[in-house]
Amino acid sequence: MKKIVEDSEEEVSEEKAEKVTIDEVGNLQQEAEKLKMPYLNKSRLVFPEVLSIIPEDIAKGNKMIAFERNGSLVRVGVVDPHDINALNVLRFISEKTQLKFEVNLISLSIFQDMVTQYAGSAEKAIAEAAEALKSEDDDADNLLMEGSGRPESNVQSAPVTKLLSVIIRHAIDGKASDIHMEPFDKEYRVRFRVDGVLYSSLAVPLEVGRAIISRIKILANLKIDEKRKPQDGRFNVVENGHPVDFRVSTLPVMEGEKVVMRLLDKENKLASLENMGIFGRCGDILVRNIQEPFGIILITGPTGSGKSTTLYSCLEVLNKDDRNIVTLEDPVEYTIAGINQSQINPEIGYTFASGLRSILRQDPNVIMVGEIRDSETAELTIHAALTGHLVLSTLHTNSSIGAIPRLIDMGVEAFLLASSLRVVAAQRLVRRICEKCKHEIAVSDKIKEYMLSQLEGISAEDVARYGVDLNKPIALFEGSGCEDCGKLGYKGRIAIFEAIEVDSGMKDIISEQNGGEQFIKEYAKKQGMITMKQDGILKAIAGKTTFSEIERVTEGSRSVGGDTEDA
Repeated sequence: MKKIVEDSEEEVSEEKAEKVTIDEVGNLQQEAEKLKMPYLNKSRLVFPEVLSIIPEDIAKGNKMIAFERNGSLVRVGVVDPHDINALNVLRFISEKTQLKFEVNLISLSIFQDMVTQYAGSAEKAIAEAAEALKSEDDDADNLLMEGSGRPESNVQSAPVTKLLSVIIRHAIDGKASDIHMEPFDKEYRVRFRVDGVLYSSLAVPLEVGRAIISRIKILANLKIDEKRKPQDGRFNVVENGHPVDFRVSTLPVMEGEKVVMRLLDKENKLASLENMGIFGRCGDILVRNIQEPFGIILITGPTGSGKSTTLYSCLEVLNKDDRNIVTLEDPVEYTIAGINQSQINPEIGYTFASGLRSILRQDPNVIMVGEIRDSETAELTIHAALTGHLVLSTLHTNSSIGAIPRLIDMGVEAFLLASSLRVVAAQRLVRRICEKCKHEIAVSDKIKEYMLSQLEGISAEDVARYGVDLNKPIALFEGSGCEDCGKLGYKGRIAIFEAIEVDSGMKDIISEQNGGEQFIKEYAKKQGMITMKQDGILKAIAGKTTFSEIERVTEGSRSVGGDTEDA
């Protein structure tokens, strides 16, 4: 039974009022079960509007904190759930605000960690920054220039610097991959991208937002007064001893400047190809071909689809003492010991094309080119593959089949492409179902028929490698939302993948049919190719992700002849 404190005249019984001290190092989970109440086992990032439900002095005095709100129900963490004063305070706030409180047991250390968010809350920082910018004694430019050297100096005296620090900390704590700051009317909206989906975080006044943008530009060594054209830069911070790189991109928009910061966690360990979701027939094609001494391995997909991460995982497989591996990247996202990684700099003429020319004089075995952006880079990549090098690269196309005509459109000769290409793959990222709250859901006959029709032609052996048996009734899963996944039902991401192996038959089609997309598609089907959507559907049946996620990513829709939520 959940312990709910609400608008009620019920008094706390003397028996329950008895003071209970719970040892921090004891088994709090067992204590929570004994008290029949929820247990919060880790610190949470709390939105300012939730935090403010219980004032800071009252929270500290009674060792309790509000950390989540759903409608009129507020979840509160309490160190001592038998403290009469704390429960009476909650009852008083409940009567005043018409809110109901669900008491959760928390440890003292978790409370102490969460309560610091009052001091650094976005609400306070925004107010301080706005006040400082209005003050006649404080010139905005001087305010921003304070501590404008290296970010490691960690100058926190300026309110704008403090507010930026709060935003960054919230993004890191929330496992965000990107921070978006964009002007709308009289305010700047701050949004975080978590597991590929954007969530609004907070809004700041327009003048405060502009000051934050200027501060970010200083940290990233960008021109503060240049607001007419896009700029790119980067900076790094150390949050609780944890180094994080930020790749900064500015863009002029109607209301001012938009900034997007990509978070690159240096301590994130690369997942194996299998853990990323690249396995089965498609995984075999990729792993088999990266062991070859020469040729091109091409990964395609839009920005943010995990192409670079896949290439890094391939390099980890290839990273042996007897191989000289050199990369050209923009930027270097992960550092891998034993690999020579070089970041291009177009401002001084160091591009993918010029860098590739230099790399070929470095006696490499394996070359990674971050992206094929133009015909010159494409031709040099082909040349490197034809002269005995294994080249890994990425290309922005919608599918693996579309990559071949795209390269031919760039001016690459079809016969040279046929001779050098080994694998063309495409991928997207979908959210994983949280394993802690995953449960089976009912599936309509219409959805089952659709899924089976999409999987026609795939061999039983290939299907079995996903841990799926199509002879049994199809089951789908979803997450109900729990503490572990922040009530989202998803935690982390997995790749859906397709790969074409360029064998002798495919080489003939590329050479003779000039890379005709329809011819390639028909031949790939004969090869037994598993498309990205088929791969995703099999992973949904295997319980890795949801069917609606596959539809969202592959079709841009959640409907298949009807709303999937009716399934």
